[in-house]
This record gives sequence, C-alpha cells and structure tokens, in this order.
Amino acid sequence: MSEWWTYTLSDFLLFSPSTYFRLFELYNAAIWPLQLAAVALGLVSAILLVRGKGARAIEAVLAAAWAWVAVAFLARRYATINWAAVYFAWAFGLEAALLAWTAFAGRIRAARPTFPARAGFAILAAAVVLWPLAAPLWRGGWRRAEIFGLTPDPTAVGTLGTLLALEIRRRWRLMILPAIWCLISGATLLAMKAPDWAVGPAAAVLTCALAVQQTRSARAAAEK
Repeated sequence: MSEWWTYTLSDFLLFSPSTYFRLFELYNAAIWPLQLAAVALGLVSAILLVRGKGARAIEAVLAAAWAWVAVAFLARRYATINWAAVYFAWAFGLEAALLAWTAFAGRIRAARPTFPARAGFAILAAAVVLWPLAAPLWRGGWRRAEIFGLTPDPTAVGTLGTLLALEIRRRWRLMILPAIWCLISGATLLAMKAPDWAVGPAAAVLTCALAVQQTRSARAAAEK
C-alpha cells in the first residue's frame, strides 16, 4: 500500500480533465442561447452598480444565478461525474436563499466610491466579460466558455466583487460560500493542471482582504 504522503491532488479526481471540460461544452450546447441573456443581465448589473443604483435588483439577480447553477449545472450535470456535486448544489442553494433574503428584507445600498468598491466593480466586470473571452486560451475553444450566472466559477467571483461594491449588513455571511467555492474549484483545476487554477482563489483572497480594509475604514470613520 502506498504511503499517504505520496498522493497528489490528481489522485483524488473522480474524472479526467477531458471529461470535465467536455461537460461545459455539452452544457453550453443544451442551454443555448441563455448565455446571451446571462451576459446581458451581468452587464446591466455592472452598469447599475457603477451608477450606485438598483442594489436590491442586483442582489435578486445574484440569487437567481446561484439557484440556476445549483440545479441546472451542479445537480443535473456535474453530479453525473462527481458525487460531491450534490452537496455543492445544496451549498449554492443556501447561498441563493441568503442572497434572496438580503435582496427583499435586508439593509442594502451601493457603497461609497472607495477603492475597494471600485475594485469590486472591476471584479464583477471581469467575471462577466473577461471570463468567457478567455475560453479559447484557458479551455481550448468558445464552446467550453464559463458564463457568469450559468456556471459556478465566474458566478462566485462576480458575487464576491458585487458584495464589495455594496453596503450590506452582515456581508460576511454572504461571502463565505463564494470564497470557499473559489478555493475548492482552484484545487480541482490545479489537480487537472489547468492554467487558470489560481484565478478563483486569488479573487477570493483579494476580495476578502479588501472587505476587511473596507470594514476597518468604515469603523474608523464612524468613531471620528
């Protein structure tokens, strides 16, 4: 029996890289042309965010996105190659419920135009626009593109960016699951030696660090 320290991340994969990336190709073909609507909603959310308007509408869009990914991608597709995806789907469903509750019952508004808030907008814009544009480089073709609101990674990163640009009571509870997903996905992509494996984890670390800075600055301003 091999010693445990001889194992690598790739030894724990339940599927091959080709099977994983083929999953996105089949998924995109099955839901076309929803990608166009998802990108449009993402762009509208980004525009509202930079204008400081529609905070509740943006949160509602995020809630719908997490619910869609939970059912359409994780539960119905990813679970066919990874048994753990069922649990991921429940986690995404929980995040959708938290976002929906915040949208309709929470205290929420656009944040002041500080550096963290501007960075949050930039992160959302990158998740909506740059993520699918990088598909030929990262995935080998447009058919394997990952779209904000339809697939997990850009949805999680875009959500973290959005939360930076909004003032929400108890924001941290909304950031936990997206940040954890970024780390899980990053580890999965690293095991497959994907070139973009560090993007999600880096975004999670950056947004959490900026959120800490933002919170400290708000408290310092309130004490003056």
